[in-house]
Amino acid sequence: MAQIETIRGQVDTADLGKTYMHEHVFVTSADIKANYPQFYAPEEERIADAATKLQQLVDDGIRTIVDPTVVGLGRDIPLVQQVAERVPDLNIVVATGMYTYDSAPHFFDYRGPALNAMVGAEVPEPMVEMFVGDIRDGIAGTGVKAGLLKCAIDAPGMTPGVERIMRAVGAAHLETGTPITVHTHPDSRTGLLVKQVLVDDLGVEPGRIVLGHSGDTADADHLSELAEAGFWLGMDRFGITLEASTEQRVGVVVELAKRGFADRMVLAHDASCHIDWVAPEIMPAVPDWHYGHIVADILPALLEAGVTQEQIDQMLVDNPRRYFEGA
Repeated sequence: MAQIETIRGQVDTADLGKTYMHEHVFVTSADIKANYPQFYAPEEERIADAATKLQQLVDDGIRTIVDPTVVGLGRDIPLVQQVAERVPDLNIVVATGMYTYDSAPHFFDYRGPALNAMVGAEVPEPMVEMFVGDIRDGIAGTGVKAGLLKCAIDAPGMTPGVERIMRAVGAAHLETGTPITVHTHPDSRTGLLVKQVLVDDLGVEPGRIVLGHSGDTADADHLSELAEAGFWLGMDRFGITLEASTEQRVGVVVELAKRGFADRMVLAHDASCHIDWVAPEIMPAVPDWHYGHIVADILPALLEAGVTQEQIDQMLVDNPRRYFEGA
């Protein structure tokens, strides 16, 4: 078996167990947090609350979560480390990469390929060095090494900034072998654009890529095309009803399983213990993004609809292990 990096160091992929492949411990706006801390609950309160919520996962039999929180989502590894200390039976795999739907951070406007025309030569992409450093040396002096790479493409499509980050993620993968997860917008068929850049242009194997949020669409034919191409489909927003209802999310998993693609799907909530993007005044109107949703509600619904326990085990145990092993 292979070794995978987690918040507390390496674990054998055989020990990942039941795995949720897309969960966030904290999602923050880093600049706001740094300059207007009054909008945030005290740190100790947030740590304790996150630990309580994640312990509920362990109590439900979940052994590992993959946290794709990167630059653009407020990645804070020291904070997650403090949570992990209180939930010792949970593996947390953290990520490197960048998250945007349009432009790269302004920091890169006068660095790397942005300078090519100005200097009349190819300038190396600093993002690749950053991502590779997070994987090989650790993140921000914490010693915690990233176990996967993350980028995003949404409804705006392949903007120059999105493509630049995606190509940097692809280059870092080719240098390190670290797998990739991509936030996608399936109603815009952005998975095909991921294929064009990462697979066709750069040569990344589709089996090293999770296409996140694939369950946001009921278009089983489109998802089948992506699964047949070898991608992993992230059915990872159970509990979020903004793009699709829970019934629709269950239905498309059932349909894909009937078509023989249980071996290409992974499950999660895309939940966050603390997310600052939603004002507390409207929280009652926001769907219940609670971590027990899959175990308590979704698995029974899948079984009742004809998905077998063996297929569920594939999606929760075997497929995450194979993804990290590159199998």
